[in-house]
Amino acid sequence: MSREDTTDQGCRNLRWALALLDGLISGGMRRLVLSPGSRSTPLVLAGQRQPELELTPILDERSAAFFALGLARVSGRPVGLLCTSGSALAHWFPAVIEASESGIPLILLSADRPPELRDWGANQTIDQTRLFGGFVREFHDPGASEEGPAALKMMRALGARAAAVSLGNWPGPVHLNLPFREPLVPAADCEAAPAPTPTLRHTRPLWLPRSSVGASMDAPASSQFCSERPHSHREAIWNEGQNTGIPDLASLLSGRGLICCGPGVCPPAFADALWACARRLAVPVLCDPLSGLRFGPGSEHRIARYDSLLRNPHAAAALKPDWVLRVGHAPVSKILLGWLADIPTILVDPGQGWSDPTQDVRLRIRADAASVCRWLAASEIDPPGGSPTSLDWLARWTTAERQLDLLAADALARFPWCEPHLLADLLAALPEGDGLFCANSMPIRQLDTWSGRRDTALRVFGNRGASGIDGQSSTLAGLNASGIPTTGLLGDLSFLHDLSGLLLLRQLDRPCIVLNNGGGRIFDYLPQRGLPGFERLWRTPVELPLGELLRPFGIAHRAVSDGAGFREALAETLGGAGSGAGVIEVYLDGEISRAVHREFWNSLTIQGLEFE
Repeated sequence: MSREDTTDQGCRNLRWALALLDGLISGGMRRLVLSPGSRSTPLVLAGQRQPELELTPILDERSAAFFALGLARVSGRPVGLLCTSGSALAHWFPAVIEASESGIPLILLSADRPPELRDWGANQTIDQTRLFGGFVREFHDPGASEEGPAALKMMRALGARAAAVSLGNWPGPVHLNLPFREPLVPAADCEAAPAPTPTLRHTRPLWLPRSSVGASMDAPASSQFCSERPHSHREAIWNEGQNTGIPDLASLLSGRGLICCGPGVCPPAFADALWACARRLAVPVLCDPLSGLRFGPGSEHRIARYDSLLRNPHAAAALKPDWVLRVGHAPVSKILLGWLADIPTILVDPGQGWSDPTQDVRLRIRADAASVCRWLAASEIDPPGGSPTSLDWLARWTTAERQLDLLAADALARFPWCEPHLLADLLAALPEGDGLFCANSMPIRQLDTWSGRRDTALRVFGNRGASGIDGQSSTLAGLNASGIPTTGLLGDLSFLHDLSGLLLLRQLDRPCIVLNNGGGRIFDYLPQRGLPGFERLWRTPVELPLGELLRPFGIAHRAVSDGAGFREALAETLGGAGSGAGVIEVYLDGEISRAVHREFWNSLTIQGLEFE
């Protein structure tokens, strides 16, 4: 009987699982986040025998999934997620959705009952096939473990394929559903060890840097859609070995334009290529807080205060462009997104998605953004900003940006202390190269409005793929576990929504800042404000003493309510090694905050802005 042949089902399961992990590790996976269970035992045993694989046990599957999400977001490697059968993997769903929408590589390893137990009322058995639908890039169920070299070869190949697909030109989660027959634990004499496998390099596609754009034109699928949109939609795919140019690009870049960089676009090489492109085209670059471009070395083309600027009707009209080149996902600012509606748009996106919420894309270039920027910077297209009527186009934006800097500083000096002041103190205090994880709803919008720019590097993260409230503390822990010291900025409800994540916050060297303003204050800025039952049914404040809640978890708690207290608490928690920075709870008056924001925005609508 060969090494791969055995009558011991437990040993067969273990060898099957080892072969799968061999393939995943060859494809770049180095972390496996697992939640305890029985049916997943063969994979846990296999993981223990893989010296290249780090295992992290997390009790709650939802918390585990968001922790893995944070790890994968920073590392760029596929991160494995393992659970037992039944309802366990359903708790992954919110994180799977976020990973799919944000393009984050997760390997979903769900243990399952074997086929003969499905649909027969067996305990802890549900239909796990294709549970995540279109939110995974691929789904595979290889069946129960088999013996023999061919079977193990197939499992190694499946692991390598899953890792490669998760990192492909449309990154995202891949689901492997793995049925195991009992016994799940092998006999003591089982011979099973990782096989020596070559390291496979599965990375995102490499795009040529310039003058190599081939065109593939795809008409919209719906003729009704074509008739409702008078312009034509085209797609250009960056093809190696061709020098045909991007069709229609020169005609689309006619007149005054701008570049809009949304969330998730900034590998290290992108910024230099972007600024060179902006100089060549003589256009401003609107930088979302999650683009990776607001903080760190920049350019005179960098614009950060557009959310405030565009609240001025005169500025919004005077600065309306003729075209926009968009990179990344849709921007955080609703003001910006509405202002961009009906402007001809060129979308640069290497994946399979179509980020076009206003339905204005005329040309989609499926390519690496840095390559496109380098191509434009070196192209012979006449810079639109060079025409006599547009010589002052960039100057208008940079002048307005400087004026908004002064207006924001004046507002901070006049208004009572609240979130804008807190953000200014926080951005001034965070060390260079640190991370900041910002929750959805109000925190990310306030950061967008008030942050401005910063010359030292800061990586800003947020789960904006689906913009959910869930998994915030667990994601924060995963980001820190990836090696980047990351401070959290969460609202009170998003913090309370992920209580199981508190088990993961105990040893973080950066604080989690909780803005306690009495519930979901984003609804104070929406039409729901004033409806019957507004406080109970929309704002939903939760009166829960965080200090008492955190004590059993061994998490330090500091409560502050003013600028001096916040700065002192922040100084105490930043830079402390090994003991855990804990939670800074900041009490804020939501009504004062709303009044401050309304007064500032109202002042902008009547403020005269000079563009010369």
